[in-house]
Amino acid sequence: MTRIIAGAAAMTRLRVPARGTRPTSDKVREALFSGLEASFEFEDARVLDLYAGSGALGLEALSRGAESLVVVERSRQAVEALRANIAAVQQRINAPARVAAESVPHFLRAAAGEFDLVFIDPPYELDNAAVTDDLELLLPLLSPDALVVVERDARSGEFTLPAGLTLWRQRSYGETVLYFLEVPVSDPSVADTADS
Repeated sequence: MTRIIAGAAAMTRLRVPARGTRPTSDKVREALFSGLEASFEFEDARVLDLYAGSGALGLEALSRGAESLVVVERSRQAVEALRANIAAVQQRINAPARVAAESVPHFLRAAAGEFDLVFIDPPYELDNAAVTDDLELLLPLLSPDALVVVERDARSGEFTLPAGLTLWRQRSYGETVLYFLEVPVSDPSVADTADS
């Protein structure tokens, strides 16, 4: 059984699609959010959850104070579960959340606005080149202080980071690897020198 771990909607039960998704285990989710709480401010964060499945990652962030959530998922079964899960969480918290029922690349090509926290948990069979393509499409939608968390199978190997993202931290939990990516901080002194 999948539940929200902490925050205003803690212990809310989440529906998980019968097939077609691979939910992040409670152990990995707990470790992920424990790590985030030490370095990320959830309050007022605009969250994007790609390949959302049940939406557990994005809804966990919403429960912990995020300002808004967009979940992207193309599986019809998963979309039904997502809508039910959002409704259950919104009984406890008043924060906007919407479902984009489409493929991730299609969403990213047409999306507008900025996101501060992005979860990417693609099917493990999605190859590394597709993950890199998603990250490249995501770049224009990231705020200057954005954090991107990518979940992969340890056997998937390394994916290439596009210019504009750097690896901040990497953590392994059994067969699961979490990559924490950030937008590099530009050095104002370098910009000043270039302008003079």
